Amino acid sequence: MSDNAVAAEVEKTRPRTRAEKQVEHRNRMKRTLVACFMGILAGGLSFYLSGTPDPVSGLQQNAIIGILLLMAGVVFQKHIFMLLRLDYMELTGKDWFYQSFMTFALWFMTWTILLTTTVLTTTVL
Repeated sequence: MSDNAVAAEVEKTRPRTRAEKQVEHRNRMKRTLVACFMGILAGGLSFYLSGTPDPVSGLQQNAIIGILLLMAGVVFQKHIFMLLRLDYMELTGKDWFYQSFMTFALWFMTWTILLTTTVLTTTVL
């Protein structure tokens, strides 16, 4: 084995210091906040850009726009990680799945709440 491979193996197996663990934890928190913010933003934009909801069914005419905004929110996170100077190259498939799921969950909750309150206020009037 080359010296670089041995050094990389030693680096992997050595225990992390408290400071390294704190930096890693802060980075995970930042990534989670980015996913949550993108989900809320995509959900709000989905509601406002998809058209007026039908009071009877609660559906919007252009609901596909909401799904496209969700996908754009997931993809755009990589660029936000670059702006925040987070190392996105170290993220594995599991990490990207988590990011995508958090974005989806908050997108779905935001859009659903906005649709529900709109339908309730239009049917009461």
